[in-house]
Amino acid sequence: MMTMWAMFALLTVLAILFVVVPFLRKESILTLDHNANAERIDIYHQRVEELQQDLSSQRIEKTVHDESILELKQRLYHELSPEKQLNSRGNNRIFALTGVAFTLAVSGVFYSFTGSQTQIENWYQAIDKLPEYGERAVMQQGEPLSQNELQAFALGLRTKLANSGDDAVAWMLLGRVAMSLNDYTMAKQAFDKALQMNPDNNNVLVNYSQVLLVEGSETSMNQAAKMLSKVLQSDPSNIDAISLLALIAYERKDWVEAKTAFEVLLSTMTDSDPRYNMISQRISEIDVQLSAVQQPVNNVTSGPRLAITVTIADSLLASVPENATLFVFAKAVDGPKMPLAVEKLTDFYLPLVVTLDDSMAMMPNLKLSNFDQVVVTARISIDNSVTVSAGELEGQSQPIALTGSVQNQTVEISRVITSTGS
Repeated sequence: MMTMWAMFALLTVLAILFVVVPFLRKESILTLDHNANAERIDIYHQRVEELQQDLSSQRIEKTVHDESILELKQRLYHELSPEKQLNSRGNNRIFALTGVAFTLAVSGVFYSFTGSQTQIENWYQAIDKLPEYGERAVMQQGEPLSQNELQAFALGLRTKLANSGDDAVAWMLLGRVAMSLNDYTMAKQAFDKALQMNPDNNNVLVNYSQVLLVEGSETSMNQAAKMLSKVLQSDPSNIDAISLLALIAYERKDWVEAKTAFEVLLSTMTDSDPRYNMISQRISEIDVQLSAVQQPVNNVTSGPRLAITVTIADSLLASVPENATLFVFAKAVDGPKMPLAVEKLTDFYLPLVVTLDDSMAMMPNLKLSNFDQVVVTARISIDNSVTVSAGELEGQSQPIALTGSVQNQTVEISRVITSTGS
């Protein structure tokens, strides 16, 4: 703060000098020799007396006498001009002082209307109160932060990060404060920074997922689901992650997944919890949806049904491309290359369960019930086509002997296709 005011003072002094110096330079030129002026006046009087004598003795005419007197006066006037300028010395000082006063007044008025003194004071205050805000926000000590205090807290955190370098905890706090301020762009940037320094921080992953869910796009929801799956791999009982996954599944109408997640949440609560009734009601709604979905399934003609759980290797989680398409299909071990049943998903997150049956046959005579053994393939396509392309992710099951009932199988996507011949 002292540095800022010192700079203001220096600029003011420079402005004053800019106004005053021209007057001072002008005064330094104005010099006056009093003896020289006295001599010029004496000479003038002598010449007037001589002209009067010449006129009296009629050596010159009256007209010539008057013209000569006028010429003498004009010459004396010009020769004594420094003495006339001497009177302006006092005026120069007045002008200089007036210029100084005018400069100060204009500067003060201009800064009062356009300056940011209030914002600068608030900035320094935010830096000074950063520890206090941190205790109230993180440690839950004292009154909750108001909206203005949250903004000051965010400003203080940004200043701290700019001055002291990267700090994963500070970036995470900044992201949470930005969420409270509904500034989701700043929140994403802050959580990105925190994840770069600590990619396995579950708190950051959960908070980042919340921001992505608020954004609401399909890409954001897929990214959030991947983050939450990562959290549950290291902390399967993380209630926050389960709750968010339940919301994602519900929004996507993945009723089985949603019901499972909500039931896990319900098991962690008591009847007195205000959320208990809401979650119970949500589970009842999901049961209704499941009944509506399962009714037509029960009417499918009898035949083999494969309930395929599709998972993905941890090493490939980061390799899933944006806007990818998941194909799950069954081919006969000994038979045509055309798939017998295909499921195509453009909106998915792993793990998930896919059911393959005769209703998914591509041709009437090429269906699961016509063959004894099949191999199930799960492929993440980058071009929305079932045709194999290099760079796609894939997994296959062992040969499955078909029966007339539901069979549960797992297919793990575990490799990257390096060429179309692989």
